[in-house]
Amino acid sequence: MSSTPSSHKLIIFDLDGTLVDTIKDLTFAVNEALASFGFGGRSCKEVTDFVGNGTLKLIERALPEGKKDPETVSAVHAAFTESYSRHYADSSLPYSGMYELVKELKERGFKLAVLSNKPDRFTRELVEKFFGGLFDVILGSSETTPRKPDPKGELSIIAGLGLAPEETLHIGDSDTDVMTAHNAGVKCVGCTWGFRSRETLERAGADFFADKPSDILKAV
Repeated sequence: MSSTPSSHKLIIFDLDGTLVDTIKDLTFAVNEALASFGFGGRSCKEVTDFVGNGTLKLIERALPEGKKDPETVSAVHAAFTESYSRHYADSSLPYSGMYELVKELKERGFKLAVLSNKPDRFTRELVEKFFGGLFDVILGSSETTPRKPDPKGELSIIAGLGLAPEETLHIGDSDTDVMTAHNAGVKCVGCTWGFRSRETLERAGADFFADKPSDILKAV
């Protein structure tokens, strides 16, 4: 395929709820960790509402009221991390049509990146498992990459590829993604199939909307 005439040269994707449906594996690991400390479990719907700001915040939200002190959060988070390391790809799969979309964007000559609030290790392992070789940059949260909506990760990806924010498009399913993009001076496509509603994305000010992966081609 010929390269795109669009002004966009870089597409940055969120991971959970955008590229890959990870909620069943996240819910399993949350509940295994909670159970190991004698706490009750959470439904997939509850975990869906809790995700988006990193796994430490996920565990804090999942814990019962009165049990959210830093020591308990840290201990349960460690148990979650151990469980998720064993189960992160049991049920997780790319959304229908997403692999084909990413492959087509790559063939059209776009630079492609992933920026996630998921810990860097799991971000890289999931992306390589399902999209091996298609992404130029894969970046999860770490001590050097603060969680979204801090724009540092977004801006470091853009600068590292020698591009500018106005040449970049962010694809995400949450208000956090919209805020991240706008904090970096980047336009954002809100994906309505993910973990947040279209109304949430509208309120956050998403610049475009996609109801299925192929709709992203219209935005780029």
